[in-house]
Amino acid sequence: MRPAVIIGGGISGLAAAYHLAKAGIECTLIERQHRLGGVIETERLAGCVIETGPDSFLSQKPWAMELIRELGLAEEVIGSNDHLRVTYVWKKGRLVPLPDGLMLMIPTRVLPMITTGLLGWGTKLRMGLEWFRRPRAGNGGDRSVAEFVADHYGVEAVDYLAEPLLAGIYGGDPGKLSVASVLPRFVELEKKYGSLTRGVLAARRRMAESEGRGLPLFQTLKGGLSQLVGALVEAAGSKMQVLHGAAEAIAQQSGGYRIRVAGQWLEARHVVLACQAYQAGEVAAGLDPELGALLSSVPYSSSITISLGYERRSLNHRLNGFGFLVPKRERRRLAACTWLGTKFSHRVPEHMAVLRCFVGGEEPTNDEDLVAAVREELRAIMGVDAEPVFARVARWPRSMAQYSVGHGERVARIEARLARLPGLHLAGNAYYGIGVPDCIRMGRQAAERIAAAWSAG
Repeated sequence: MRPAVIIGGGISGLAAAYHLAKAGIECTLIERQHRLGGVIETERLAGCVIETGPDSFLSQKPWAMELIRELGLAEEVIGSNDHLRVTYVWKKGRLVPLPDGLMLMIPTRVLPMITTGLLGWGTKLRMGLEWFRRPRAGNGGDRSVAEFVADHYGVEAVDYLAEPLLAGIYGGDPGKLSVASVLPRFVELEKKYGSLTRGVLAARRRMAESEGRGLPLFQTLKGGLSQLVGALVEAAGSKMQVLHGAAEAIAQQSGGYRIRVAGQWLEARHVVLACQAYQAGEVAAGLDPELGALLSSVPYSSSITISLGYERRSLNHRLNGFGFLVPKRERRRLAACTWLGTKFSHRVPEHMAVLRCFVGGEEPTNDEDLVAAVREELRAIMGVDAEPVFARVARWPRSMAQYSVGHGERVARIEARLARLPGLHLAGNAYYGIGVPDCIRMGRQAAERIAAAWSAG
């Protein structure tokens, strides 16, 4: 009987395999795709480092950097050029910079909010009056992010701040996302202060210290996040056996579990479900129908990235910022665009420019027509008429877990079912955080639980 089987070869599963190997425990990793890394995939095109999935991780969450240091990759880490960080929002035919002093969508400076053209005077007045808001009874239940933000700052703040900002992170609808799961810190500030603006200002020093003062907002690896994937595989070495195929079912047996892969059964004391929650639900349905149903009920969104490379001299745009967001009410296809060379040095040669575009949903248009449509929008927004040197389209169907209203309750019920199945573990972006650091943390925690049980006999 194997010590452990990990289902899913993304960053969560690889982190679990690495930490098991570090503890001297062998594992078998099952991945249905032909490669490892999940949504992390790096390519080089015309001398540019192109990420088809996530391009970085938040510095404030320490788990990615901890792992990178362990793997000896610290010298490969680069940070975002925050001194150049300006993000624009497309509104009524022009790019309007987000006002300085925003903490996500919470205003903390008066003058930039007064002078911004992004919001009308009614919203600005409401934002000013929000300062005087006091804690209220009856806000204990979960609400949508849209309800939460509109309650404090109005609908326009939802449309032109919360929606575009969160669409870039979650690829989701703030009218459906759970504020308790997506913005728990702001919920706590509301309970304590009433006013989010007053709460953020009061907590700013403590927040800055806990989030790593002096660090750039985003960090990544010079050669792309696939460097991390390769380093994990190498570090796990012979302790990790990789099987490419789909896990079809799990059955409980004395002392552990059986996992069916391509019609063959594997035996293991521990199983880590490090795949998407709906895939975990399909596999676990025969083991525990209620657990399977709960896992399958986690909603997901799809996304597409389109990386367009240009000769820098062919663009008639300054690229003076990190890029722009397109609110839903202004959106056709394009949801956001990152100006890659401005955000990260070392990713784009000086003579090149890369526009990394994002389209939400499962776009039925073929790649060639989709690129043409996105280029037409870039022409309208940025005046880009040049022919790209390259165009790389990457489609990620049902890849981004959505923390919908009631997510915390769903996860609690999942944990309760899981407690009845010792030796079964979860990891991934569907539970306690969607970013790379959160996935690494969950993979490590699963490995630590297995190691503790293994040492206890």
